[in-house]
Amino acid sequence: MSDNLQNNIIIQTLQAVNELYGAVLPESQVFLQETRKEFDGQITVVVFPFTRYSKKTPEQTGQEIGEYLQQRLPQISSFNTVKGFLNISLNDAYWANLLYTQIIHKAYGTFPTNSQTVMVEYSSPNTNKPLHLGHIRNNLLGYSVAEILKAAGYTVIKANLVNDRGIHICKSMLAWQKFGNGETPESTGLKGDHLVGNYYVIFDQVYKEEIKALVAAGQTEEEAKKNAPLIKEAQLMLQRWEAGDHAVISLWKTMNSWVYAGFAETYRNLGVDFDQYYYESDTYLLGKDIIEEGLAKGVFFRKPDGSVWIDLTADGLDEKLVLRGDGTSVYITQDLGTAQHKYDQYHMDQSIYVVGNEQDYHFKVLFLILEKLGKSWAKGLYHLSYGMVDLPSGKMKSREGTVVDADDLMAEMTETAKARTEELGKTADFPEEDKGRLYHMIGLGALKYFLLKVEPKKRLLFDPKESIDFQGHTGPFIQYTHARIQSVLTKASYKETSALKQPSSLGITEKDLLQALSNYPSIVKAAAQTYSPALIANYVFELAKLYNKFYHEESILKAEEEVTKQFRLTLSAATAAIIAKGMKLLGIEVPDRM
Repeated sequence: MSDNLQNNIIIQTLQAVNELYGAVLPESQVFLQETRKEFDGQITVVVFPFTRYSKKTPEQTGQEIGEYLQQRLPQISSFNTVKGFLNISLNDAYWANLLYTQIIHKAYGTFPTNSQTVMVEYSSPNTNKPLHLGHIRNNLLGYSVAEILKAAGYTVIKANLVNDRGIHICKSMLAWQKFGNGETPESTGLKGDHLVGNYYVIFDQVYKEEIKALVAAGQTEEEAKKNAPLIKEAQLMLQRWEAGDHAVISLWKTMNSWVYAGFAETYRNLGVDFDQYYYESDTYLLGKDIIEEGLAKGVFFRKPDGSVWIDLTADGLDEKLVLRGDGTSVYITQDLGTAQHKYDQYHMDQSIYVVGNEQDYHFKVLFLILEKLGKSWAKGLYHLSYGMVDLPSGKMKSREGTVVDADDLMAEMTETAKARTEELGKTADFPEEDKGRLYHMIGLGALKYFLLKVEPKKRLLFDPKESIDFQGHTGPFIQYTHARIQSVLTKASYKETSALKQPSSLGITEKDLLQALSNYPSIVKAAAQTYSPALIANYVFELAKLYNKFYHEESILKAEEEVTKQFRLTLSAATAAIIAKGMKLLGIEVPDRM
């Protein structure tokens, strides 16, 4: 429904209350909502708040306000009052005009640009192993939120902070150095991130054997973990890295280059991208100036051992270490410095961190510290926290037995889409080169939709086979609906035109579909405000369901009149466009044929 009409209903309702009952009310006292499906109408005015002024029953009040609105708004064809709800029906001319002007000529819901800049930081991988299932949810959430914000008119920067230094990186480097025999991605045929990840696993295996041997020799497990030769070598390598040792830095650059090439391939296959990369190797020393600033302001305090802390107990948290006694940084030191660095670079109004819910406490502390330091931009910081993704036991194999590899999962999804599609006989006449692209589109669409239709904070169970269902609450169902519409348009040789006439009458499903289409801008706006791709995902699913109901209840190609046929074709084209637009915000492609 158009914003103009909603605004007019609000204004006229206020005038009705004024003229009929002598009360002057603000706009906030008028509540509009979609009419419930069991009642006639499309938009409902809640009249309970007005009974204190009318001194009449809700039904009588609704009847009087309804008559007033119908006399002044020509779009209203009828109304009914159920208890305290005034249900308004809009005439066919309004709906036809909405299709031609609001939906088609306004590019299916576009937004004016605004002055706000938003950074969305997501992915944040470690360069010692490949991306996994948790990274997939992270990347999909971050990418989709960024696309939704862009659609809503914001200037958006997609950022990736790569964790490319630290003891975990040295573990992979040391294992390759000791056991790799000069292997490379080229010599093994492995993606670089997989090759490096294998050596991270090898390190862990050898390290555990060393611990076991030391424990057998009489050390406690804690002593053995500290004294194992391999971990000592890794710690020494980290010290040499931080000291700028040429050989260590050279090896680090070489192995990281392998990983980056592997990540780039995974990102391409997943369909996500970034505008700005940050590297921990560049940022890990940032933040020490902020610690000095905080000490000077009395925000931090120094303990006798020289370490620097902040006391957050009055805020319901605890004391937090922000700098070690030897002057070295802890993780939050770097995060404070990086936050300042990003703001100095872009002066964004909002900065969204897409990070799993195991870091909820960390971000509460980080944001609170920045506020206490007087950073005006700290109010714009937001942690988009999300739950873990679980898989049914035995459904997928993992390279290490504990983590589901992102590349393996995407390949498995494509194969599952292939098997399911061929089982249904949907691609028998497709050229071979088109089949592969379609299977990838369906498989990735199923994966993305399944992960994005659930609110981010919820932990979810992902079943690959359940996600590829052409009749369920799934991505493939929506993709199939889009392909069905394109098939109808192709058979009709449809060409969009603005010179269309209004049919003699419109059916209920046509009006329902038109109302759903008109809701698209408000759904995008709400999704942008709440950082929730789930709103888009569930809206598009409901739209696809409505179209299928319309498709089965109304004849399109064999409509009784040519004007009705053209109207329904235009309605179909508008639906396909909004399905495609909504799915694109989720990073999902929709096929024209399947």
